Amino acid sequence: MVMHVRMINAMDWDDIKVFLAVARAGSLGGAARALGQSQPTMGRRLTAFEAALGAPLFQRGAAGFVLTDLGEEVLGHAERMEEEALGFARRLAGQGDEPQGLIRVSSSDWFGLHVLAPVFAEFRQRHAGVCIELLTDSRLFSLARREADLVFRIRPFEGAEVVQRRLMTLDYALYGAPGQPEPTWGDGDGLSLITMDTAFADMPDVQWLARVLPRARVAMRSNNREVQAAMCAAGCGWTVLPRRLGDAHAGLRRADYSDAPPSRDVYVGYHRDLRRLGRLQKLLAHVVQRIAPVTMPAEPPALTSPP
Repeated sequence: MVMHVRMINAMDWDDIKVFLAVARAGSLGGAARALGQSQPTMGRRLTAFEAALGAPLFQRGAAGFVLTDLGEEVLGHAERMEEEALGFARRLAGQGDEPQGLIRVSSSDWFGLHVLAPVFAEFRQRHAGVCIELLTDSRLFSLARREADLVFRIRPFEGAEVVQRRLMTLDYALYGAPGQPEPTWGDGDGLSLITMDTAFADMPDVQWLARVLPRARVAMRSNNREVQAAMCAAGCGWTVLPRRLGDAHAGLRRADYSDAPPSRDVYVGYHRDLRRLGRLQKLLAHVVQRIAPVTMPAEPPALTSPP
């Protein structure tokens, strides 16, 4: 209770803006550029804010400014304060409920390019006040540490703090360049394969390749599906790709085989503290409207937190 009273007494909107800028940039320099202030001024304000709270909000280290447990708790409240402040300002300016602000999104490289980018472009045309930062990376960004606001991935999320839903199902197929020898199913002798790197050896499509073409040799590996598609189009071998990527590639042809590679579900999740973040909810609703009805025949399940 003492900490809560101290926090309320210490609250200053300018300090909250400094805190949010540092949390989003991960450094004083980036936060200073975002707010148009000097780095020393930002540092002094943040230090004074933490002193008033009686506890640090960030861990300082070589990796930059990383939120502490208290910092993560404060971040959710601060973003809701920001949303309310922006909404109030828009009301005064006669702009209604038009969303504004940054949304940081994470997905795999090919999914970001082929699936999300066109949908985000449509959203941005309708909501000019929203800035979408799309991070395409093979590593899993942490929602708990607020490395991203909205994450798309092919594995369900863990942790009761994440609100998630199954967004869509991805179908996969085997692709080769025109003129490549046809695969001999159950054998594969003399064929070259392009597949995931060894860190992803347990992925279903990698296991499927080993089962249906056991005598084929792996010629190239990459954790980037776009790279795999380019290698395949250059004639380096056969590869398994998501059909949304492979079917759209002019230099690839799909192998005709009834035993297709396993499909994968795509999940989208965000931290439960962002339930009331208007710009995020508007973006998510747009993504679901544009993607889910096309790819999922049944009514998609509601957003839920895992048990």
